[in-house]
Amino acid sequence: MSGGGLLVAGTTSDAGKSVVTAGICRWLVRQGVKVAPFKAQNMSLNSFVTREGAEIGRAQAMQAQACRIEPTALMNPVLLKPGSDRSSQVVLMGKPVGEMSARGYHGGRQEALLGTVLDCLAELRGTYDAVICEGAGSPAEINLRRTDIVNMGIARNAGLPVLVVGDIDRGGVFASFFGTVALLSPEDQAFVAGFLVNKFRGDVSLLEPGLEMLLGLTGRRTYGVLPYRHGLGIDEEDGLRISLRGTVRESSTAPPVGEDVLRVAVCAIPLMSNFTDVDALAAEPGVVVRFVDRPEELADADLVVVPGTRGTVKALEWLRERGLADALVRRAAEQRPTLGICGGFQILGEHIDDEVESRQGAVDGLGVLPVRVRFAREKTLTRPVGEALGEPVEGYEIHHGVAQLTGGDRFISDDNGRSLDGCRVGQTWGTHWHGSLESDGFRRAFLREVAAAAGRRFVPAPDTSFAALREEQLDRLGDLIEQHADTDALWRLIESGAPQGLPFIPPGAPA
Repeated sequence: MSGGGLLVAGTTSDAGKSVVTAGICRWLVRQGVKVAPFKAQNMSLNSFVTREGAEIGRAQAMQAQACRIEPTALMNPVLLKPGSDRSSQVVLMGKPVGEMSARGYHGGRQEALLGTVLDCLAELRGTYDAVICEGAGSPAEINLRRTDIVNMGIARNAGLPVLVVGDIDRGGVFASFFGTVALLSPEDQAFVAGFLVNKFRGDVSLLEPGLEMLLGLTGRRTYGVLPYRHGLGIDEEDGLRISLRGTVRESSTAPPVGEDVLRVAVCAIPLMSNFTDVDALAAEPGVVVRFVDRPEELADADLVVVPGTRGTVKALEWLRERGLADALVRRAAEQRPTLGICGGFQILGEHIDDEVESRQGAVDGLGVLPVRVRFAREKTLTRPVGEALGEPVEGYEIHHGVAQLTGGDRFISDDNGRSLDGCRVGQTWGTHWHGSLESDGFRRAFLREVAAAAGRRFVPAPDTSFAALREEQLDRLGDLIEQHADTDALWRLIESGAPQGLPFIPPGAPA
């Protein structure tokens, strides 16, 4: 017998689907329900590697953690990783299967994947009591409805009730709710059960007349009003959608342990991937993390991070055009701390040979690390474990570039001291390992080295546990659902599906 299910859709991208899905998952698992997340198709540069070596969206990995289970490829069978405005790498069941233009994908390939997507969902529903699915963008994208496999396409095929989330902080939420339903066909509308208001500030009683009017207009109730909460945007799919210049990654509010703070500048390179790598730094009391795109903004930074990217050569060109490349080279010469992660590591090297990603062939890197990189067609997808700076460290690798070290110090090794990854010259560091800074002991040791090199009287907190902080965040999401949503009504939706007899709202989808 299949378990229950729910599709969390949104009026827009960034309406809060990912965190609402995680919150429902955490609420359910605390009730003793065996639950799993699912997203049929994800477009994201923030990805994760499962234990079996499959690449999935990082949001689904976070949602699996909310469910207290291991993530698998079943939870995100299709992942699109943009390489430009017009094309993406298609990752199917955790493995890359090629590059495809948006027109080519929506012109037939997407629809052909519906069977795979439904099989994955059916397998999860056969294993778990409930599967909480996340939609993508808006279900009312009428130009894409014919080939849709992630919103109403999967809701109708799998018989899932749909909860539409709207971000009231942006304004226009009532129009968005009504318009979303009114642009769907009668067959699709029958699965839209109701609404959830996200990011509300103020007195809910002032909102209630509008919710009653919405019920009268659509015949659909609102299942909850979630208040605005800072610091809940964990593991977003597409990065920070606003301009990154000067954006501060939300940090711990605890005061620094030492006398100084530590300032971290993250280069906001194009096609930035896994920017969540710096979340563990932002979680440290006294560490301030901000994204920058000007060379002068590196001047007062105690640590500069060059993050991962889906376009290493494109990011390298951008750094040169902006004057940031020269600033990074000067930092290395002045023995000022710099960390390159994955694509950032490759950029800091001497030479890149890329016939796979950019297809530009031989390109000179910044030359501050003795590393030569050759892009292989096979993607490295692993979950390695090792030791660095005398501390255990683990991470995950997602890259086509293969690094050959011609000098420097290797700083990640196995238990026998054999080199695993990374290169260090003076105060310039590089590694392919995403997530390594989530290892508490290694992060503290690294920050002590950075503080010493920067001349800062910064002391890492002795008891910061990134895993514990992540669990606290997930519990806060569960609390939001438990305290501000009608959980009895939500469970009825999950268990029994959309209410019968929901009215049709004209005009419906265009012919």
